[in-house]
Amino acid sequence: MRIGLLTHGGYPYANGDARRWCERLVRGLGQHEFDVYALSRSRRQEDEGRVPLPPHVGRVRTAPLWAAEDDGVVYGRRARRRFAECYGALASAVCAPGAVGGPAEPPAPEADRFGTFADGLYGLAELAREEGGLVGALRSETAVRALERACRAPGAQQAAREARVPDLLAVAAHLERALRPLSLDWYEGDGLGAVDLCHAASGAAALPGLLAGHFHGVPLLVTEYGVHLRSHYLTTGQAPPAVRSLLAAFYGRLAAETYRRAALITPGNTHARRWQERCGADRAKLRTVYPGMDAGPFAEVGEAADGADPDTLVWVGRVEPAKDLVSLLHAFAEVRREEPKARLRIVGAPAGAEGAAYLGHCRTLAAQLFPDEADGPHSVGRNPVSFEEIGGPELPTPADAYASGAVVVLSSVVEGFPVGLVEAMLCGRATVSTDVGAVVEVIGGTGLVVPPRNPRALAEACGTLLRDPERRARLGAAARARALELFTVEQNVAAFHGMYVEIVSHTPVRRVLLDDAGDPLPFAAPAESHVPGRWTVPTARVAARAAARGGPGWVSVGGAGPVSASAPEGVR
Repeated sequence: MRIGLLTHGGYPYANGDARRWCERLVRGLGQHEFDVYALSRSRRQEDEGRVPLPPHVGRVRTAPLWAAEDDGVVYGRRARRRFAECYGALASAVCAPGAVGGPAEPPAPEADRFGTFADGLYGLAELAREEGGLVGALRSETAVRALERACRAPGAQQAAREARVPDLLAVAAHLERALRPLSLDWYEGDGLGAVDLCHAASGAAALPGLLAGHFHGVPLLVTEYGVHLRSHYLTTGQAPPAVRSLLAAFYGRLAAETYRRAALITPGNTHARRWQERCGADRAKLRTVYPGMDAGPFAEVGEAADGADPDTLVWVGRVEPAKDLVSLLHAFAEVRREEPKARLRIVGAPAGAEGAAYLGHCRTLAAQLFPDEADGPHSVGRNPVSFEEIGGPELPTPADAYASGAVVVLSSVVEGFPVGLVEAMLCGRATVSTDVGAVVEVIGGTGLVVPPRNPRALAEACGTLLRDPERRARLGAAARARALELFTVEQNVAAFHGMYVEIVSHTPVRRVLLDDAGDPLPFAAPAESHVPGRWTVPTARVAARAAARGGPGWVSVGGAGPVSASAPEGVR
């Protein structure tokens, strides 16, 4: 098959979880051809370069969403009127009551619920295809006025009616960025219109797949390990209420349209699945597929005897406010009252400027809570809390970081799929985690779980495991067994391969491939080409019989099965 892999801010450029699972998927499905269509989020991401690509990646096309020059397209009167109608239809759907993020919607037929938004979206896409782009039109006064009319229309939701001019300008600018994929040249010729299947690696990358399906009937598979609408709610907290509500309504409508058009939807956990169902996803289309983790780098630590300091807690991850290290430090202060020998190792680099500031705050708090202590009058004092990064002489790899503690702690207040927790499980470590995101689903009874933002509960759970080495060993062994069963690359790749075959098998043939004689081929690469053994062409007599019956030479003749002069033993 030829797969169009759609990414947003990830593979084949960025480091992080999104890049890793896409890279493992592509390398694990070497029997298919991949074309990668990447929406990049920053110049820095592109300047850092791509990861090495396997030979079956045919092409990589990149569209920078962080900058879009005016396309110079000047619309005529008819095109301007058409743009105003399509943009107005999309804006009306966003401002209408019942859009996700607004009040409950009254019962309505399926066409009424989705038709207006879909008509506006695909109308804009068709206009961009015919006129050569939408960038200038989306930035025009016409777009702002159409949005204002939709907000002031009778029946618009309360937040839309309260939007002021600065709010309308902010929403229009955001919609221009979100709709930039409509102006791309990915949908013609040998682009997305020629692939057998589009696989969106996130909900944010699904828009090109929607257009490939609209223009060419290409089926769409959507994978979400973090729901795009949920991410929007978490990142627009500082915006005015009207802006938050209108953008939430837009992304809610877009998510509903994506789920409606997708052939299958694969949430990465039950937490994401609930969000998708809330946004209108059909349960019959949902298939939970956990991210595939490479267990190899953690095998040595996981299979070795536990040689870690029995009094050490370890936290591993990116340093940012959502990880709530402040609560962890306060919890550790209570642990120290019961276990004076306990130590805490915080291992991780800050995530951006906000993470760097948060790390400085945590260092200051640790110095206040735990003054340097010395073992005797002639020894140098040291703090029981250390801040370290992976890659140094003591912790060269993530596996070494997890192996440095008897108990691994996760203290987050927000979490999607906890990759670090799975890595700790692969290392055979007992864990204490907060009940956020997919943590309970991942742990499955092989670790202790406490409420978030509760330092006392976190301290009690950590102290319990520090005092009970036998329980730590049992939980660590059970955690490793669970991780190997559910969260490996092999199960992830096998699941997606099965869904690729299922989707394509239910999709009408859109392009006919012919053999040398001009007869249609059922597949570009016949199934028998992957079976070990020597396969030959049909004999002249059998081919003549097939031609006499009016069928191509590859069909079964007289119920004898696929024509083959000699098949390997055991295959017939």
